[in-house]
Amino acid sequence: MKNPQRLLALLLTVLIAPALRAAEIRVGLIGLDTSHVIAFTKTLNDPAAKDHVPGARVVAIFKGGSPDIPSSANRVEGYTADLLKYPGIKLYDSVAELVKNVDAVMIESVDGRPHLQYARDVLPSGKPTFIDKPVGGSLRDAIAIYALAQKHNTPVFSSSSLRQSVQIATQGMKVGELRGASTFGPCELEPHHPDLYWYGIHAVEALYTVMGRGCQTIVRSNTANADVVTGVWSDGRVGTMRGNRNTKGAYGLTVFGSNAVISPELKVNYSPLLKDVVKFFQTRVAPVTPEETVEIMAFMEAADESKRRGGAPVSIADVMKANQPR
Repeated sequence: MKNPQRLLALLLTVLIAPALRAAEIRVGLIGLDTSHVIAFTKTLNDPAAKDHVPGARVVAIFKGGSPDIPSSANRVEGYTADLLKYPGIKLYDSVAELVKNVDAVMIESVDGRPHLQYARDVLPSGKPTFIDKPVGGSLRDAIAIYALAQKHNTPVFSSSSLRQSVQIATQGMKVGELRGASTFGPCELEPHHPDLYWYGIHAVEALYTVMGRGCQTIVRSNTANADVVTGVWSDGRVGTMRGNRNTKGAYGLTVFGSNAVISPELKVNYSPLLKDVVKFFQTRVAPVTPEETVEIMAFMEAADESKRRGGAPVSIADVMKANQPR
C-alpha cells in the first residue's frame, strides 16, 4: 500500500474500536416525551455531533408518556421513531426488561409523577440512575426516591442543566464573602405539578448552585406574569428567584459579594451536564448530594404553600416535616 500510515490507522481502528465500544456504558432511557432524549442521544451516540460526550451510549429505550399532559402524549411516538433511527438502539415494552440490558439508566419523563414508580422498578438493580428534573412529582415522592436509593445502595443524581451553566460562568469569580444571589428564568405552569416544578426549577437550581443548602424560610409573590420567591438562609444570606411568564425566555444570574457584584452571562448547553452524568455513571458518585436536591424540591414546595397563604413566610423545616412519606 502506498500510504503505510493510513494502513496503520485503519488497522488500529479495526482492532481498537470494538474494545472502545465495549468499554462504553450502555444507557437506557425511560420516558420519551421530552426533547432531552433526542438531544442527549445525539450528544452521546454521534461522534460527529457538536460537543460530543464520549464514554456512554444509549442502547435501550422505553416509551412512557402521560396521556393527561398534551405536551407529553403528543411527543412520544415521534421521539421514539427518531431514536430508533440510531443503530444499536432497542425499544423495550417494560422497564424491567430495559434494566436487564443496560449498565445505567436515565429517567427522562417530562412528567415528574411517574418517576417514583420508575425508581421502584430501577433502583433495586443497583445501577446508577440519573433522574431528569424534577426528580419527583412532589416533595414526598422525592424523599421516597432517595430513601429507596439508600435502601438498595443505588447512586442517584438529578440536576437541571442550569447548574453546570452557572458553574462554568462563575468559575474563578472573586466577589469576596458571598452575601446572596438572584436568578431569573422562564416559569410556565403545568396544573399537575407544584408551580415551580415544571420550568421554574431551572432558575431555582441556578440559585442553589451559588447559594448551597441552608435556606430556612421563603416568601412568594405571584401574579399572572411572574413569581418572585425570596429565601433567607441560616447565615443571613438572601437568595431570590424570579420566574417569568409571557416574557422573553432568558436566564440570568447576579451574585452579591462583600467586594463585588457580578452578573455573568449564562450559556445553556447540555454537554457539561452530560459530562457530569457520564462521570457519575463511571464513578457511582453523584456531583449533587441527595440533601441538596431534596432541599431544592422543598424550596419549590414551600413556594406553593406561601402562595396558598397569600404570600406569608413558610418554613422549609415545616414543609419537610409535612411531606415525609406515609
